[in-house]
Amino acid sequence: MLFGDALAGIDETTGFRGPIACKAVGITYRQLDYWTRSGLVEPSVRDSSGSGTQRLYSFRDLLFLKVVKRLLDSGVSLQQIRVAVGELHNRGIQDLAGITLMSDGASVYLCTSDDEVIDLVRGGQGVFGIAIGRVWSEVEGTLAQLPVEHIEEHPAIVDELQERRRAKRDAS
Repeated sequence: MLFGDALAGIDETTGFRGPIACKAVGITYRQLDYWTRSGLVEPSVRDSSGSGTQRLYSFRDLLFLKVVKRLLDSGVSLQQIRVAVGELHNRGIQDLAGITLMSDGASVYLCTSDDEVIDLVRGGQGVFGIAIGRVWSEVEGTLAQLPVEHIEEHPAIVDELQERRRAKRDAS
C-alpha cells in the first residue's frame, strides 16, 4: 500500500490546503506562498485560479516541500535546491522512497544506492544526507492527524464581492 492505512484514501483528486501543508512540513504560510509563486514547488492537485480559490497540495508536493525545508536548514543554496527538486520531479513516486540526497553544502547529489552514498562519503563530497524514505514516513505520520480535502467537495469558490455584484445586477 502506497501511503499506509492512514492515508489510503489519497489519490489525484485529494489534496491538502496551504495551512495544513504548512503544519505538515513545518514552514510558515509566507514560505509556502513564496516557494509556490517562484515555481519551486507548485500544487499539483489544484492551483489557485483567482480570488477565493484554495491551492491543494498532493502528498508528493508535501514531500518535496519537506525536502526543500531540510536542505535550506542545512545551508544549501536555493539554486542547488531547485536543481535537486527538478531531479526529484523526474522520478516516479515509487522511486522516491529509495533516494538519498547527499550534500557538501554547495552541491546536492542524488543517490539511488548505498554504494553511491558510500562513494560520496569516501570521496569527501557528502557531508550530510537526507533519506527521502525517512522524510516520507515523517510527512505521512503528520498527515494522518490532519484533514484532507477532495476537489469535488469544493468546486470553484466564488469571490464574495463578485457574488454581491451578481446579486445586485440580478435584482435590477
